[in-house]
Amino acid sequence: MHAGSYSADGERSLASLIAEIRDELKSVVTTRVEMLKAELREAMTAIAAGLPLALVAAVMVATAYLLLTLSLVALIVVAFGDNPYRWFFAFLIVGFAWLILGGMAAFFAWNQFREHSFVPKKTVEVLKADKAWLQSEIRGAV
Repeated sequence: MHAGSYSADGERSLASLIAEIRDELKSVVTTRVEMLKAELREAMTAIAAGLPLALVAAVMVATAYLLLTLSLVALIVVAFGDNPYRWFFAFLIVGFAWLILGGMAAFFAWNQFREHSFVPKKTVEVLKADKAWLQSEIRGAV
């Protein structure tokens, strides 16, 4: 601080207080933005490392799903014997089974997504603490 920022009785002027608050606010915002960037970079690194393996796994699982579904349909076809609609019934039965299982999986996935937030938790906690600190500082200054 320079001598011009104090009044005659030794108290700081309003302009110097506002300038100091502005500088502190810039510093806090810059720090928080850097924290958010670091947290997002860390998440992206983890995603980038696992993405190729996830794609290979998805192709393998999809292939296995199709083969197992066709095997199940063929097994059900045998159960219908000489019925001319045996293929239709087999595909219908397997289709409804997958529909029910898929609906259950979607229900559980939806519940998981509702329970967990995708917002960076550390950054939000720090920002809330900063907000509380800033409010207390403003109350103290007034």
